[in-house]
Amino acid sequence: MFEAIILLIAGIGAGIVTGLVGASAVVFSAPLLIMFLGYSPYSAIAFSLATDVVASIVATIIYHRNKNLRLKESLFLLLSALIGVVAGSFISLGIPSKTLGIATGIGIALAGLGIYKRKTQNKSKEVIIFRKNRGFFIVLFGLIIGLIAGIFGAGGGIMILLVLVLVLNYKTHQAIGTSVLLMIFIALFGATAHFINIEFSLLNLFILSFGALFGSLFAARYANKIDEKKLNRIVGVIVIVIGLTSTMNQLI
Repeated sequence: MFEAIILLIAGIGAGIVTGLVGASAVVFSAPLLIMFLGYSPYSAIAFSLATDVVASIVATIIYHRNKNLRLKESLFLLLSALIGVVAGSFISLGIPSKTLGIATGIGIALAGLGIYKRKTQNKSKEVIIFRKNRGFFIVLFGLIIGLIAGIFGAGGGIMILLVLVLVLNYKTHQAIGTSVLLMIFIALFGATAHFINIEFSLLNLFILSFGALFGSLFAARYANKIDEKKLNRIVGVIVIVIGLTSTMNQLI
């Protein structure tokens, strides 16, 4: 019973994080599975990535119904990100990950502060070079996101969100919708690769996914009902916490 409760809580929390921010479920569910249920990091990541798939599908449907999804640009971002993931997996072999982890965590926290202070999308503030060469920069930043994901083994959801909001000047709602769409494919590939190498409980996976379904459904609906300024504050706080937590994990 205790295990089922923890799995359900982990799933609901992961779904909320995904539906509200577009972040990977790994940042919430993996630590709970490791600390309270004694899962190995590898198994915890596998279950979290599978949870990501469910939560992201639900969130994507909600954001699409509210017209907060950019399908065409998402495809180019996804393809370039997948290329970057492959390259990043090789680059990571020669880079001190702890140093990069600390720098990335601080960077995410500062970016979260930027989102928090962001009022609404402002076309006049969009950098002209990005506006005129949008396709090129979408591919470029997709590669960068993929590289970071490949180096750290993360899904890249937060990085996608930050690039779309702070660089390409997406509305926050559209940035989250696009992020969760990409997370479906990134998490699916990651989960499949992990589950091939381990034995796992289908029942536990079902409980975790069941919680993620409801968490994501609630969070995505809520996010699409509130105005952009309020969403920026919520997203900003969550991203800051994720960035600081990531930094502390590297320092411990």
